[in-house]
Amino acid sequence: MSNEPRVALGIDIGGTKMAVAIVERGGRIIASDQLPTEAGRGFPRAVERLVDASRGLAFRAGIAVADLAGAGIGCTGPLDPRRGTINNPWTLEGWNNVDIVTPLRAALGLEVRLENDADAAALGESTAGAGRGADRVVMLTFGTGIGGGIVLDGRIYRGVGGEHPELGHMHADPAGPACYCGISGCLESVAAGPAINAAARAIGLADGREAFALAAAGDERASGVIARAVSATARVVWEIVHSFLPGRIIFGGGMMDEHFDVFAPEAARKIAAATMVPKERVTVARAALGNAAGVVGAAALAWQEPGA
Repeated sequence: MSNEPRVALGIDIGGTKMAVAIVERGGRIIASDQLPTEAGRGFPRAVERLVDASRGLAFRAGIAVADLAGAGIGCTGPLDPRRGTINNPWTLEGWNNVDIVTPLRAALGLEVRLENDADAAALGESTAGAGRGADRVVMLTFGTGIGGGIVLDGRIYRGVGGEHPELGHMHADPAGPACYCGISGCLESVAAGPAINAAARAIGLADGREAFALAAAGDERASGVIARAVSATARVVWEIVHSFLPGRIIFGGGMMDEHFDVFAPEAARKIAAATMVPKERVTVARAALGNAAGVVGAAALAWQEPGA
């Protein structure tokens, strides 16, 4: 429709940083800002700062806040998108069952939607990044943990009760270390940044960065550390392909910005070995939007029907 607002507000909240952006419907960011989360200073103060940043961005972009299509928030969970509440005292100190949607809606006069940050990033990549053109997208984000998001026909997939599936805790290595999720050898416990750091230190290296460097130079022990993470990732890709059969599997996060070419070939080989699915229609891609995926996906929520 010609009168439909062409821009929306996207907010991405992490444990240490909050990003705010004015985003066009096609995914182009026209104004953005970043500020420390400072969760320990109190939730109301964080809301005030988000409101001030949002108004400031709209002013810089020459857009009235009232003319935005709406606002979307991607936030590190646990959270409840239906109630608009965040319940994450682990990485957001003091944010216990706090309603972020209601005060932002009241202050900005906009409809506001809340989603898990991994889901928002997956929607961003699906809308304007590496998943563009694919109607079935699964994204794995590798960092201090491993998050996952699934986008089907442009909509975020949710589990029972609207809950966020935890792809990072799929079983990937029966001999892997114990994880706080309750099992040993989930993907996060083997292939997340801290897991690779721990495995590297166990063989006398400084950290995972050194393990990647030495593995690239042919060091046998370092290669074993990296190979285990790569193999676990490929196993999860196999399960994803046979469970969801997406057209695109995206690897994102800081680790994949640097080491996508280490992980992608084994995942592709695993897919090529499949015999029960149309494997030739499944591709593995590096995330294209970087840290912007979260705000782009959050803003995209403004154009989706409630409950989508």
